[in-house]
Parts: sequence; structure tokens; C-alpha cells
Amino acid sequence: MTLLWKILLGIFLIELLSQSQALLEENIEQTALDEGTEGGEDVEEPEGPETDVSQPDHRQPCAMWMGGVPGTPGHSGKPGRDGRDGRDGPRGEKGDKGEAGEKGDPGQKGDIGPAGPRGFPGNPGLKGTRGESALSYHSAFSVGLSELVPTTNVPIRFNKFFYNDQHHYDDVSGKFRCVLPGVYFFTYHLTVYTKDAKVSLYVNDKAIMFTFDQYQETNVDQASGSVILHLEAGDEVWLQIYGDEAFGGVYADNTNDSTFSGFLLYPEIPASAQRR
Repeated sequence: MTLLWKILLGIFLIELLSQSQALLEENIEQTALDEGTEGGEDVEEPEGPETDVSQPDHRQPCAMWMGGVPGTPGHSGKPGRDGRDGRDGPRGEKGDKGEAGEKGDPGQKGDIGPAGPRGFPGNPGLKGTRGESALSYHSAFSVGLSELVPTTNVPIRFNKFFYNDQHHYDDVSGKFRCVLPGVYFFTYHLTVYTKDAKVSLYVNDKAIMFTFDQYQETNVDQASGSVILHLEAGDEVWLQIYGDEAFGGVYADNTNDSTFSGFLLYPEIPASAQRR
């Protein structure tokens, strides 16, 4: 019973609503006609879809059986929002290589970069030629006796050569002649036999040092001496036996030597050579 009453109540309300809508439409139509008559001009009704009100449209609800006057068209709506971006399309094929452009202007010089790491040591260079000092500033000699010295008060003439490549010792005069100024070292070693030996070392006719050895019979003695001298070019150095007797005690044979040697310690290099 409750469901039936609900259905009947719904039908009654629908009919009541339809009658109210019909009265409202009649009032609107009458008002429009009155406004058109007062203005003196016919108001052209907007065209709309024709509706046959004589026959009800069974496809619409009951409230639409009586079609009303079409309404005024509404205003255009606002544009809608932009749509979302589409997905990326597939990658196209690689195009042909373009022509090279013109060469641009040179850029500004950049800052100096930091120093790189130290490299490995290089290979040793070739050995250089022998220096001038080794070739030009050299003087040395070493000579000896091959026989007994016969006389005194004259230079001893050593005639046995151990070294005399520069020929700075003269075996004819028995003197060493200085060619390169500088500091020299001289030394001698003498065999003494048959009598005393008195020997002096001379520089330019001046005795610089003396050596005396007293001979002991039935024995062979030895006498020696050495000195460092500063010489100028042209100075002469030699050994000489001094005394009142005609012969000295300096001796030499096949098994006993008496020697005289000298060499340059360091030269006096000229100022012009030092500037080089």
C-alpha cells in the first residue's frame, strides 16, 4: 500500500508542475505581445525548431508535451585551457653535412696555464772536445843522468828523458825555460858516490836552495830536495854542483839514477782569456 501511495503522489505532483509551467509560459508570451504593441513595431521571434504541440511527443517526459517559446541564445563561453603537449615523435634520419662556415676572428690569448709535472731526465749528451786549458796550459818534464857528472859550477846536463813532450827542458844547456807563467813544483833525487855531493837549485843565475850529502866510504848515499816557485815567462831553472873541487859526488850508472823533474801546478790565465 505504501508503494502505491508513493506512485499516485508522484503522478499528482507531476501534473501540478506541468500546469504551473504552462501558466508561466502564457504570462511570458502575453507580456512580450504587450511590449511589441506599445512600441509600434512587430517583434520578430527568433527562429527555432518547429514543434507540433497538437500531438504529444511520447519520447519526452510529460512536462515537455507543451513546448514553450525558445530562449535567447547564450553568450559564447570562455576559451578552454591549452591541451597537454604531445609526445616526441620518432627521430628523423641524419641530414647531409653542411658546408664549412667562414673562419672566425682569432680569439684573445688565454692565461698561462700551470706548469706541468717534471719530465724524465734526458739522455746524456756526447762528450765534448778537450778544453783549451788542458791543451794550452801544460808544462812538465822529468830527466835523469846516464853517466857520472865530470865538472862543477856549471848546470848539470841531464841526458836521459822520462818525459819532455813540450821540450821546455833543454838538454844542451841543462836548463828548464819557463814558457807559461804560473806556479811550478820542482824536485830532484840524486845518487851520491865516491865523494860528498853539494848541489844547489838556481833560478836566473841565483841559487835558491842548497843540498849537501856527506859521502860514507863503501856505501852509496841518496840526496833529494823539492821546492815550489812562481815563474814568469822566460825564467830559467837548473841544478848545479858547487864547491872547490873539480868533480862532484853526483853519480849515475845502469843501476843508479839521479833525476830532476818539474811541472806546472796552475797557470796565470791572461785577463783576455778569463773574459772568454
